[in-house]
Amino acid sequence: MHDHTSQLAQEPSGLITLTLGLGVFLIPFDVTAVVVAMPGIAKDLGFAVAGSAWVIDAYSLALTAALLASGALADRFGRRRAMLAGNAVFLLASIACGAAANGPLLLAARVAQGIGAAFLITGAIALVAHAFPNHDQRARAFGTIGVISGVAMALGPTLGGLLAAWFGWRWIFYANIPFCLALAFAVPHVIGETREVVGRPLDPLGIVLLTLSLGLVIDALLRRDASLGIRIAGLVAGATAALMFVAQQWRSPHPVLDPRVFAAPAMIGVGALLTSIQFGYWAVLVYLPLFLSIGLGATMEVAGAALLAATLPMLAVPLLGGRFVTRWGWRRFFVVAFGIIASGDALLVVAALSDSPAMRLVATIAGMLTIGVGAALANPQMSSVALALAPPTQAAMTSAVTMIVRQAGFAISIAALGATLGTTDMVAAFAVPFVLSAIGAIAGAVAAANLFPAAETEASESPAGQR
Repeated sequence: MHDHTSQLAQEPSGLITLTLGLGVFLIPFDVTAVVVAMPGIAKDLGFAVAGSAWVIDAYSLALTAALLASGALADRFGRRRAMLAGNAVFLLASIACGAAANGPLLLAARVAQGIGAAFLITGAIALVAHAFPNHDQRARAFGTIGVISGVAMALGPTLGGLLAAWFGWRWIFYANIPFCLALAFAVPHVIGETREVVGRPLDPLGIVLLTLSLGLVIDALLRRDASLGIRIAGLVAGATAALMFVAQQWRSPHPVLDPRVFAAPAMIGVGALLTSIQFGYWAVLVYLPLFLSIGLGATMEVAGAALLAATLPMLAVPLLGGRFVTRWGWRRFFVVAFGIIASGDALLVVAALSDSPAMRLVATIAGMLTIGVGAALANPQMSSVALALAPPTQAAMTSAVTMIVRQAGFAISIAALGATLGTTDMVAAFAVPFVLSAIGAIAGAVAAANLFPAAETEASESPAGQR
């Protein structure tokens, strides 16, 4: 039962979709825009590779942890209120990021930004579901928001590179201000409030255990100045906290993240793919601007434009993905998609090891374009395959789990690639993290080949009865 504290505003559905889409727009835009400015941020604030990775991971870690609480709090206090509160925190944190005088202040502001982002995106997604009770309308709304998210991701590097080159990297964060102000004005006028009469319980212990497990693993991977023993101890402690989290959620009568979602082999495959794409594509984007700067002498403007090769396919290719899934089935589709990503990562390895500037340039552009095409095929279908293969009664929990796994995998993959990047003084050093990315993508293809049902058995094995 839902308590509608005010009636949903009688606004055109397109206006509601665009308003909520603007909230979702900020999240991928902020990640990809910041990625291009990382060399400039590192130079100004004295970050080494580990510090640069933490600028992204502090945000991702906070976002992951806050996602566990944001859904329950949004249900209890109102989805619109949660979205507006997240927007306000995101706005203030963006200003704090832009004004940060040193590394610790920037990292603290990024944590606050991640918390705001969690409430912003949770509120927006929940409001879409309630604003469009009709299944077809809701599907169109989510499709439109998916396009908006793709545009944000594709344009983020270019706009971020231009802002950083013309005005300095701080303006990448200040650029969020007009978007946040527009949301603060539009949401109360366009979207009605909804909440649950009986909200989900909060789980402080679960939040602490998940945050601790991810934080310890990321810290151990990036702690270059520590001994091997200390780093191994950190990894073991992180793994222990993760096992404690799984056990605690398994025993809980109301888990916020039910591990039973991954009881079937196909769902284990989904989890593997969600993690593999972080290694093969998303984490690679974080290190590409630095590689372009060192390997090709690219400025922030040029790096931002060059990254379009890896991000623009997200706008054009996804429409083809649905057709291939229908024709091939999940197994063959994801084997091909992750094979393409792995091929792109292999081309980047060639670029890193090449002594010829011309060869390096060609291999870099070809590699970025290839990983972009592979990721553009796979990424939009991730949520579809999760919902298609999960039991219908677990649809909501499956969506929550996939979002958490995406963010956690992103944070860990960035740290893992950073840990293998020994030095930024030599272009060849980037070959090692690119090899790790290729291995991650190959692991995704292997998981799809072995854990997903064959095309002819999908219809009968899928509990949802759909593709």
